[in-house]
Amino acid sequence: MANELANQTAIITGAASGFGQGIAQAFVNAGARVGVLDINVTAAQSVAEKLGDQAIALSADITHRDMLASALETFIDWSGGLSIFVNNAGVGLPPTPLDEVTDEDFERLYQVNMRAIFNSTQLVTPIMKVQKSGCILNIASTAGVSPRPGLTWYNASKGWVITATRSMAVELAIDNIRVNALNPVAGETPLLATFMGEDTPEMRAKFLSSIPLGRFSSPQDIGAAAVFLCSEGASMITGVALEVDGGRCI
Repeated sequence: MANELANQTAIITGAASGFGQGIAQAFVNAGARVGVLDINVTAAQSVAEKLGDQAIALSADITHRDMLASALETFIDWSGGLSIFVNNAGVGLPPTPLDEVTDEDFERLYQVNMRAIFNSTQLVTPIMKVQKSGCILNIASTAGVSPRPGLTWYNASKGWVITATRSMAVELAIDNIRVNALNPVAGETPLLATFMGEDTPEMRAKFLSSIPLGRFSSPQDIGAAAVFLCSEGASMITGVALEVDGGRCI
């Protein structure tokens, strides 16, 4: 993937771990300058240092638009522009009956998985409209396509991301802004134990039995798919929610 994103500038939210870190690494490998944005500034700085001169650490709570706006300004001052924005940050819930999820947990799902994308879109699209180019990538989930019991409100939040992606793609195409999504299956990230309820060999075997290719997704899998969808090679692709799931949704 060398140079597929040469001269591109990208911010990735939730980039200090998991899929976000995998995307950041893949983008740097492909030639992009990357903003490693995370609420955990220490972790963001650690990742950015490992990525070298092509990366900068950014800190923001993405549920607060003013903090996100400040991080965006810092990044543009450093990089000279913004061509790609990846809405990767997200939260999950342990398997819970839908009528037992607390108001507080639902509000957190809404704020991080949905409201944050609204916030970033409000800030990023005016910039991309002026330059008549740009790419937005939203990280959704197979949960929004093939939901599992006990995760109803998480499933719904990711279904929202998929629908928002498609609608954004239609509306922003006139300004040459492409919008796509990725639907990862459960992956080897800090959220895996949350989705399973408990991380045991038995629970892993149960999850893996539903994935035809027989393994969890990895940050490298998601990074490779993200590079493609944000590259010139995908210039005719918009409004797609690409499943990176080992066949889970077949």
